Amino acid sequence: MTVTSPEKNADVTTGCLLDPVMVGPYLLKNRFVLPPLTRSRAGEGDVPTEMHAVYYAQRAHAALQVTEGSPISRQGTGFPWTPGIYSPAQVEGWRLTTAEVRRRNSRIFLQLWHVGRQSHTSLQKDNALPVAPSAIPVRAQIFTAEGLQDFETPRALENSEIADIVRDFGAAARNAQEAGFDGVEIHGASGYLIDQFLCAGSNARTDEYGGSVENRVRFLLQVVDEVVSVWGADRVGVRLSPSSTYGDMFSSDKFEVYTAAVKELDKYGLAYLHLVEPTISGSEIVQAADDAIPTSHFRSIYSGKLIVAGGLSFEAAERAVSEGGADLVGFGKAFMANPDLPIRYVNGAEIREPDRVTYYGGDETGYTDYPSCLDEEYFDRLNSQIETGQLSRDEVLDSLNSGDPLEQIDGGSYYARLMLSREVS
Repeated sequence: MTVTSPEKNADVTTGCLLDPVMVGPYLLKNRFVLPPLTRSRAGEGDVPTEMHAVYYAQRAHAALQVTEGSPISRQGTGFPWTPGIYSPAQVEGWRLTTAEVRRRNSRIFLQLWHVGRQSHTSLQKDNALPVAPSAIPVRAQIFTAEGLQDFETPRALENSEIADIVRDFGAAARNAQEAGFDGVEIHGASGYLIDQFLCAGSNARTDEYGGSVENRVRFLLQVVDEVVSVWGADRVGVRLSPSSTYGDMFSSDKFEVYTAAVKELDKYGLAYLHLVEPTISGSEIVQAADDAIPTSHFRSIYSGKLIVAGGLSFEAAERAVSEGGADLVGFGKAFMANPDLPIRYVNGAEIREPDRVTYYGGDETGYTDYPSCLDEEYFDRLNSQIETGQLSRDEVLDSLNSGDPLEQIDGGSYYARLMLSREVS
């Protein structure tokens, strides 16, 4: 598949990305997916805030949204300010987001996340070491509240602790139900804990979780069993990145490992399988490795709904859907900077590039201040009236600031509020 940024739709011919599709029990309004994107903007206690509700509500033009990875426990946390799903306050915080997304006829799944060795003592309770299948460190650096630091050598999990983590996935899945989500996605990609069990480069165990392909797939399937017992299979998705090396991941038998994993997942009747394209490493577009496994291989062995994500243009996404290579397509960076991406797909409006500087942490800047087409039109009209003296800037801003941000999203007032506040400051 071609991997580029989405472009204006001058060459779009079929419009198939607008076709409805069934995913699990849900009739989705189009084939656009907001894939999980870590943005590190949680409040104290890693609690989701009103800003998260605004962000996901703005992007409800996508038929399906998958949240940023949400740690299932303090131990599973790998980045500062990531909204969790293991405390009552976090559950309550997520409720605002789910309510706003549902009001806009979109569905939202929570991504269940345990990072394993991709963590740091500064993020762990009592400064404990991160855990992993084996005591093998990532040869790279990690972003912490104090800046970039070298990864530490993790502590290898005891067998009994693995069962505890499986139960943590189940508890987080129940919390996601309490928070009002439509389903959950199990994060088995990008070099995090499940992926660490799958790959030989991070798993040197000699017990039933290491060595053979069957053993290395075991933890993934135990997690799926646990989460399915909570939600039912048709409300559970799984994300894998079979060809990614992100997180210092490698395995000489990855074709066999991921083929076995996908064949097993096909037996569940899941809501979907979510595959990261071989040209994606973390948040970067890269050259696919010589031994990359094409997505088409997994389409041939997986009979359920398939989401593909990773830098696809509109044209490449349409080909994937129309030719049967995928059922839905995730657009990550494009949705960051273009909250109404499906509308822009239809009308050929400009597709903006997101600002890398504002990917992680901070306030609304680079998060909820990217405008929709409607936002831009409304602000232009409002600003014109202010500049011609028909409206008072101070009175307009006072009125906007007294309103509910969540009620201002759809009409353009939220964006105008941000822009006018910046002009005044």
